[in-house]
Amino acid sequence: MPTPHRPAPTDVTGLLELLQRDPGRPRVTWYGEDGERVELSGAVLANWVAKSTNLLVDEADAAPGVRVALDLPPHWRALVWALAAWRCGAGVVLDGCGAEVVVTHRPQEAGPASPGAVVVAVALPALARQFGPGLPPDAVDGAAVLSHPDVVVWAPPVDPTAPALTVDGTTVPHARLLAADAPAAQRVALTADDLPALLRTALATWAADGSVVLLAAPLAAALRADPARRARVLGPENVTDDRA
Repeated sequence: MPTPHRPAPTDVTGLLELLQRDPGRPRVTWYGEDGERVELSGAVLANWVAKSTNLLVDEADAAPGVRVALDLPPHWRALVWALAAWRCGAGVVLDGCGAEVVVTHRPQEAGPASPGAVVVAVALPALARQFGPGLPPDAVDGAAVLSHPDVVVWAPPVDPTAPALTVDGTTVPHARLLAADAPAAQRVALTADDLPALLRTALATWAADGSVVLLAAPLAAALRADPARRARVLGPENVTDDRA
């Protein structure tokens, strides 16, 4: 029986609903430089996003018009925090200037932000239960998401005209965040070396009901130099579009 046609999602709330229709299916698979492998199903990804959304709303009053500087490397956690910012209608800013919230893995050098900006310190390892040494006294430990509910308790309505993503001075509103042409591939492998490109490709792939495999840049380079190892790593992932 053919699968019923479903309209493409028009916002991140709809996107997260799409990703949970097959809750156990992998949606993000991450390979770190040190061999760390993290796989998030649609349900697990939505849980992480909900927890992070709750933290942004509770700790930073994130809402439409609030700028969230995403000072993270291309990484699965960057995808989660971007989705969380969009889920509460805020705008993700990749140059950091003038942001009211800074989500960063290096809180001691959080970069330019508005006076009084809320700094959320994110530990990158998957099993981190706290940020650890170096957390400034006035920063929010991003690991506190673990204590937040798995569903969004409350989030402001998304304003389609509000800024969603600002890169190099160019801003995309929420209404056009998912407007990119979706790739035909269902399982896309990417080198995690360009955060703006990663965000755009992940959104387009998910909107087409697909999934992404992210390779840390040093690992991707090593695999390109070793075809046998590359086959061992990516072969079991059933990649249909290898861009790594």
